[in-house]
Amino acid sequence: MVAETATATPAPLLPPLLPALVGMTGLQALVALALFAPGVLAPRLGIDPAGLGLFTTTGFAVGMAASLYGGVLAGRLGPFRIASLCAVAVAAAMLCAMTGGSAAGLLAAGIAIGLACGPETPASAAILGRLVREADRPMVFSVRQTGNQIGAIAGSLALPLLAVALDPRAGYAVIAMLALACIPVFERLRPVYDPLTRTAAGFGLGTAMQLLRSDPALRRMALAAFPYSASQLTLNGFFVVFAVTELGLEHVSAGVALAAGQAGGLVGRLGWGVVASRWMAPRRLVGLLGLGMAAASILVGWAGAALPFPVLTLATFLFGLTASGWNGVFVAEVARLAPAGRIGEATGAVMVGGFAGLIAGPILLVAAAAVSDLATGYIAVGLLAALSGLSLLKDKR
Repeated sequence: MVAETATATPAPLLPPLLPALVGMTGLQALVALALFAPGVLAPRLGIDPAGLGLFTTTGFAVGMAASLYGGVLAGRLGPFRIASLCAVAVAAAMLCAMTGGSAAGLLAAGIAIGLACGPETPASAAILGRLVREADRPMVFSVRQTGNQIGAIAGSLALPLLAVALDPRAGYAVIAMLALACIPVFERLRPVYDPLTRTAAGFGLGTAMQLLRSDPALRRMALAAFPYSASQLTLNGFFVVFAVTELGLEHVSAGVALAAGQAGGLVGRLGWGVVASRWMAPRRLVGLLGLGMAAASILVGWAGAALPFPVLTLATFLFGLTASGWNGVFVAEVARLAPAGRIGEATGAVMVGGFAGLIAGPILLVAAAAVSDLATGYIAVGLLAALSGLSLLKDKR
């Protein structure tokens, strides 16, 4: 007994959660600000739906591959080194976008932003999953996912004002400078937190995809991410263009309506985290959110032109509450289902479905605009989200 007591070693103390949570939330806010900037500035820069679709489709296609690598690299380089590299990619994307609304400029910007938006969620999941208790995961991951709304709200309000007061490209320049300013912050956090994931064993891309093939629950989550992400994109990436061209709003008013949707997403990401922690299983909640985003998307697409501005703003708030509010609870559920020590890799693999939806979403909307109008695209994406929500509600696991 004495020998056993002498050889026993206490569990190592982990560094505090809060700095890592703030850092990774800030990273997502930065990436979201850059990702949505062309859509917000499109009316002033003369970017049509096809050009906007080129930027988003390219970005999410690159992001889909980078998402897989994000989980792998978290075990090799560390999450905050990845954060620094993402910030460099954001700055490069904004510099490419500043060259104008040409196809070449938008293509280059899309490639660069894809290298930023792909790895950031798996990297953050790897470090936060290492630091947080399982019971607290829904709330912590929901807080982290508010970075998307923080960046989107800031862009929806500030970028149209900069475009009117100065020049549309001034917004790109401000985002690039902000990205470069974040790098020293991430590098300061790197020595404290990166060793926690670098100690993980090597994990290849083939093994990451094998998780989806061998685990039906993770595979269903990946399939659900497809229409949910497409629905989120219809709000975040195309709403300003839709509101100006088809709903008849002024540019600044369209930005205000979009900001209401982003505020709904912010409330949703925090509120749904509380709901999933206390009153409802995350899997069931994610299914119900699919039905909610479907109803909001169909309402905006079908009746948006007839709604008074205050009612339309309320509709976009509800749209954001669901279509932008699901991510935190979703990632927390993926973390719960992931094998021990493989949260980052599992998240990267599952989010391939999400990036596929982000790629298909612009294609569907551009096709709808060419054949009919963007409103038809909103209705179609809403129906897909409803089907996915019903599918998850049938899953009893």
